Amino acid sequence: MDQIKIGKFIADERKKKKYTQKQLAEKLEISDKTISKWERGNGFPEVSLLLPLCNELEITVNELLSGERVSEDDYRKKAEENMVNLVKEAQESKKKIILSAMVAGLTIIAAMPLFVLSGLLVMEDWLRIILIAIGTVVIAGGIAIACILDREAGAFECPDCHNRFVPDMKSYVMGAHTITKRKLVCPHCGTHKYCKKVLTK
Repeated sequence: MDQIKIGKFIADERKKKKYTQKQLAEKLEISDKTISKWERGNGFPEVSLLLPLCNELEITVNELLSGERVSEDDYRKKAEENMVNLVKEAQESKKKIILSAMVAGLTIIAAMPLFVLSGLLVMEDWLRIILIAIGTVVIAGGIAIACILDREAGAFECPDCHNRFVPDMKSYVMGAHTITKRKLVCPHCGTHKYCKKVLTK
């Protein structure tokens, strides 16, 4: 999905209805910051808001996902394209998550021999320190790459308002986590809870 195109479409349709961001937000019972985020292409409406948003703007979900008005002749074609794009986005997110896990695993496998060698072999202290330092840098670099890949794959869903969002890197790294959840602050409702990892934004 082209979030920039969809955001511009939402803004254009809102202006045609002569709504301010605040007025549209009030009708949907959300904050005007959320509307602004959508219109800038920095987010996408959660599933529960798709129909209410489309009803207010008098557009179809298919048109929203396409980021443009769709004629009856093109409707089916656009619906199929949107379905394919959603599946593709989910598959790409899955690949990033798998790649992230592989990078983390390979990093540990690559660094462990350096730590083992520094402890088992007889060598000068300065050489032992260099081996440990290299091992530490390899692990830190690998974990950083794994975190970047995982953060950018899909999004996190708030358990309260079901808003989907991508946290900033600091929040992502500092948040306590399990395999499928991470403790984050929802930018929509402000709840600080374990948010579930989802494959689509």
